[in-house]
Order: sequence, then structure tokens, then C-alpha cells
Amino acid sequence: MDTLETRELRYFVAVAEELHFGRAAERLGMAQPPLSRAIQQLERRLGVSLLKRNRRGVLLTGAGEVLLHEGRAALDATTAAARRTRRAGGADNPDGPRNRLVLAVKAAGSHELLRKLLDAYAAEPGAAEIEVLPCGLCEQEGLLRDGRADVALMHAPFNSLAGFDSEELMTEGQIAILPAGHPLAARKTLSLADVGDVPDLPLARWPRHGVYPPGPGPEIRDQTQLAQLIALGRTVAVLPDSARSWLWAEHTAVPLTDAPPVVTHIAWPAHSRSLALAGLVRTATRL
Repeated sequence: MDTLETRELRYFVAVAEELHFGRAAERLGMAQPPLSRAIQQLERRLGVSLLKRNRRGVLLTGAGEVLLHEGRAALDATTAAARRTRRAGGADNPDGPRNRLVLAVKAAGSHELLRKLLDAYAAEPGAAEIEVLPCGLCEQEGLLRDGRADVALMHAPFNSLAGFDSEELMTEGQIAILPAGHPLAARKTLSLADVGDVPDLPLARWPRHGVYPPGPGPEIRDQTQLAQLIALGRTVAVLPDSARSWLWAEHTAVPLTDAPPVVTHIAWPAHSRSLALAGLVRTATRL
């Protein structure tokens, strides 16, 4: 049997993420015995062991790790199909809203490029409505995969483009954003080493897929928080050059000589057949 039901995948992913049948059952809103039986039946159907059970909970086998990865992707795909179908349904109803695309962008990122794109596309005949969905660092990928967004502006090397189609739009250098009164702010250029180990000015830490990297710097949740902490002399940040657009008078931007370039792409699901999306991509590549 090579087919899996969505219900089975939801059950297994909950157990695999919680590593505990009781917590998984509570998360799913069901009793534990039928959940345990469902997982056992799934293992028998697939002919493999997915979990190693013990008194404290469960551990994933190699096969379980594979199904967790594939199962998450499959559940995201079914959720995305439902969300995008509902959005497309509005265009079929003469009394409903016109066709709509959701564009995910990192908050405060590529502001000038985004403004030009929205203005140019709005001037196209039959242009769809564009809903801009601001998000945090590296959140565009998840929004595209589960259908909350139809298209995204993504930034390599920070965002992974794996599994998406994309077109390159612009390349820019990186800058260090420092408190205006700090001694390093008087320099014309800096290196990553210059800003990577400043005792009184630790690097800000952004989450990657919900996890903050180790380090002494503050954990940053949004751009406003970052701007205030830099102005107060509590942190330094390394960002694309386009971040200059939101700097305060208390900030100074200094170019970094050895930071890798940041390449902005417009990205979308590889299987998309949306004519509105194709039009938006064509407009983006002409900017």
C-alpha cells in the first residue's frame, strides 16, 4: 500500500514532533489509545518501524525521520491547495473580489524594489489585487509552502530557494548598522571581524526557522525593536544595504568589505499555473 491519508500523516507528525503519545493526543484533541492504534496500523501498512517506544516517550527511527520530513511537506501541500483554491474562487464569482495574490516580504526589506514592483504591476491591464504580507527573517519559505503566500521576495544566502522557481531581481552589498556615537561608526568601511567581536556591542541575533543562534547579543523579534536597541548602544546588526531606508538619526551605516552579496529573488511554488502570478513575475523581471 503506497497511499497515505492526511489523517494518518497528521497523527504521525504530532507524535513525531512531541515525542510523546500523551502530549500528541492532547494536541490532536483525541484520546491516547486510538492514536497509538492508528500509528501501529500505519507501521504495519508501511512494513517499517517508525518509532522506538520506551517509558519516557518515543524516539524516531531512520524511517520515522523520513516520514516526518515528507509528511510535513505533504500536509503543507494539502493546506496550500485549500488556501490557494479559496483565493482563486473569488475570481470566478462576478460579485466576488477580483483575483488576488499574496506577496510575502521580509518586514522593512527591499522597500524601494517593492514599491517599484507594486506600482509597475498595478499599471498592467487586468492586474490582480496584491496583498503584501510582511514577515520575519526566513519566514517566506514556510508561507509559500503552506499556501499563506503565493509569491515572495527572498534573499540569498539567508533564504533557501530549494523547491521553488525564482528569478533574480537585484544584488546588493551588506552594511553594519551601529549607534551613531560608537567609535566604529567613524570608519569608512569595516570587516565582518571588526563587528563580530566588539565587547560592548554584541551582534543582534535573529531567529532562523524559530531558533536563535547562540551568542551574547539580544534576541531580535522585529525591526522596530532592533532599531531601538541599536540607538541605545546595545547591539550592532549586519543587514543588506537597502536597510538604509529605515535608519534613524541615532544610527550610522558602514559598508562591510568582506560580507557576501545579498541577492533578492522573486520566488514562487514550482508547480504554479497562475496567470496572475506569471504576470507579476514578468513585471518584476522588467524593473
